[in-house]
Amino acid sequence: MAEGAAADALAESGGDGASGVSASERGVAPIKAQYRTTKEQFHGFLEAKGQEKLHRETEAADPDGNVLAEPQAKRIRLEDGKTEDGWTEHTAEPREQPQAQKRARGQNKGRPHMKPMHYDKNRLCPSLIQEPAAHCFFGDRCRFLHDVDRYLETKPADLGPCCVLFETNGRCPYGVTCRFASAHLGPKGENLVQEELLARQAGAAPSVRNSLDKALQQQLRKRQVCFQKAEQALRQLSQDPVPAAAAIPEVPVAAGAAEQNNCDTPLDPAGLGAGTPPSSPGWTCGPLTDEDVVRLRPCEKKRLDISGKLYLAPLTTCGNLPFRRICKRFGADVTCGEMAVCTNLLQGQMSEWALLKRHQCEDIFGVQLEGAFPDTMTKCAELLNRTIDVDFVDINVGCPIDLVYKKGGGCALMNRTAKFQQIVRGMNQVLDVPLTVKIRTGVQERVSLAHRLLPELRGWGAALVTLHGRSREQRYTRLADWQYIEQCAKAASPMPLFGNGDILSYEDANRAMQTGVSGIMIGRGALLKPWLFTEIKEQRHWDISSSERLDILRDFTHHGLEHWGSDTQGVEKTRRFLLEWLSFLCRYVPVGLLERLPQRINERPPYYLGRDYLETLMASQQAADWIRISEMLLGPVPPNFIFLPKHKANAYK
Repeated sequence: MAEGAAADALAESGGDGASGVSASERGVAPIKAQYRTTKEQFHGFLEAKGQEKLHRETEAADPDGNVLAEPQAKRIRLEDGKTEDGWTEHTAEPREQPQAQKRARGQNKGRPHMKPMHYDKNRLCPSLIQEPAAHCFFGDRCRFLHDVDRYLETKPADLGPCCVLFETNGRCPYGVTCRFASAHLGPKGENLVQEELLARQAGAAPSVRNSLDKALQQQLRKRQVCFQKAEQALRQLSQDPVPAAAAIPEVPVAAGAAEQNNCDTPLDPAGLGAGTPPSSPGWTCGPLTDEDVVRLRPCEKKRLDISGKLYLAPLTTCGNLPFRRICKRFGADVTCGEMAVCTNLLQGQMSEWALLKRHQCEDIFGVQLEGAFPDTMTKCAELLNRTIDVDFVDINVGCPIDLVYKKGGGCALMNRTAKFQQIVRGMNQVLDVPLTVKIRTGVQERVSLAHRLLPELRGWGAALVTLHGRSREQRYTRLADWQYIEQCAKAASPMPLFGNGDILSYEDANRAMQTGVSGIMIGRGALLKPWLFTEIKEQRHWDISSSERLDILRDFTHHGLEHWGSDTQGVEKTRRFLLEWLSFLCRYVPVGLLERLPQRINERPPYYLGRDYLETLMASQQAADWIRISEMLLGPVPPNFIFLPKHKANAYK
């Protein structure tokens, strides 16, 4: 039955006799015969035509020269009848002998910890990088270097003659530690400044908003933040009103800390914090009025009118701020930050708050929260409502990974209706911006829940719902069920419903809009080709050249250096996220090489030789070749560099 369903799904995607595709080629991209090749010829071409020899194998070796075995998580046996691509056996290319063991698809849970610990050994003390140089607070206990000359002796060579931060802002804050320092260091080692550009940037609004204030971080860590509105909403939901005498008392704030998070502070009725600049939305001046203290009724909330717009999905790991800037340039209308865990936000974790940052080009921007309990989610919503600038807040009820699901979050909320209701209603009461929800069809493959939940969500106060057309159990082993999404769009009316799943061309987008959804959300399609938004808006196929694609990657690295820094640690963090993106980008097949258009998202590209060397290199599914592309943009990798992709399981030679 399952195999028959897969065959039907693939037939719908174009793999039928009418289209001239044989049964053995279903699930394989139809590349013109003159470009097809074998695995051996493909890698032989890259090695022969490359300007430099492959300096690294994807199987890493230890210092003694022994080859390290693949992680145990990679060597598990898949279910009978499944290939390593997740399709049933009859949908893949025929094999002479079935393999005894096959690598797992999806997340690689056994990969090593990726934090570059070796950078800490030769890092210069931040006090010496500041201008003017400050006194080191730690003194003799400081674990960083204080000798600039000694640091320069061990510092790797510069990666290029131009510094993005220096050219953009007029000054590079990383000074001598910048990996492009030759662009802005004077003859005596001083950090040069472009005064005119620096003054112009100082007068402009900050390009990135929603940073975590240090005073707020301390209050969160010491649990000194008051959540009065959240507590009131939770009491109402539990139908156990607390007498006025038992109301939550004012919590003392540490000396020197900002008063922005104390709900009882009368100096900041908007709840934005004393440190919020006057240009921030919601800042009020003058006398206190009823508008400052009276809660908005649901009908008075700002409406989220994004019908017909292209919505970039919140993509964990790859949906970072530099990638969102790329998608905005190509026509994405709505963007959303990566999934942020509410408990980590309430603890003041800097890495989690970084997921909420918003670039100035993101005109319609939201953040996505994940949590399993009404109290933490409602408190987190109140905290974000008064500290960051967003247009909507989204609840993640679609995350399928075990780490989230087993704790009751993500997809598990679809089976926990009581908790789900309290979360939505509680967050809706404390937010001044619209609340949206992202769900799947259900948890189990044959038990769809979305059509029953959508009318409830409309009554609970959700302004918009996005439906991914697969269940948690299906993951990506089946095509998205757009017939069911069409049924759910009718059940959700008049509440807007966005559809999500398997959109990789403007034809896919047009068919999706015919189902009656208010708009479409694009996830993997944007990872495979971020120019998809342009194709949809211009209703055309873009045969983008390899040099244009390399320019896109170069822009991403520039955005990454601005976001993560231009020192060694920032460069390598940019490289890591670039490599994660390349693990998806390699699946794109250029338009000029296809026998029929468009490429479908479930079709795996076979081995092929592109129209030039770079196009062939970009088609490689080996991590070593992705590293070579990163070296074109960010210079050579550090010694003992190892990359194991998060969402790619077969990047081995």
